Amino acid sequence: MALSASTTLPHGVDKVAEVFANEDFQRHTSEFVGGSLESFTVDGDVAGAFSTTSVRTLPTTRLPEIARKFVGETLKVTQVENWDAPAADGSRQSNISLKIAGAPLDVTAVQRLVADGGSTRVELEGSVTSSVPFLGGKIAEAAEPMVGKALNIQSQQAQAWLESH
Repeated sequence: MALSASTTLPHGVDKVAEVFANEDFQRHTSEFVGGSLESFTVDGDVAGAFSTTSVRTLPTTRLPEIARKFVGETLKVTQVENWDAPAADGSRQSNISLKIAGAPLDVTAVQRLVADGGSTRVELEGSVTSSVPFLGGKIAEAAEPMVGKALNIQSQQAQAWLESH
């Protein structure tokens, strides 16, 4: 299943990238959806190429009942983002992968921070797949709206974070 989202933030790419690599911001977004941030690491300098790894525990209350029967009341989600160094115009790109413990889903996405004057257009494109024979497509189809919403929350919350910090 395809993921696609786009939003524009009235801040420069460097500021948006710094927020996405900020542990306090990652904790805030985890708690915003009723979860918790178990760990967060940044490898490299945010001014160049770097990677982040977030491990979150998230509630399953918004998942379909059939999914909750398989995964329980919480999910442990590991999100790895590998960021390229800034392009000549300051734009950035991140390759994202999500692993959900105990769930037969693979999530991959590309997030772009596109410099647009003094603003940043955050573009997200990705896919959700499942390796379960016969039911994999239905599992991915059911998970896609939730995964897409979860990934897009980071962009939406960045605006509020930048205005308040």
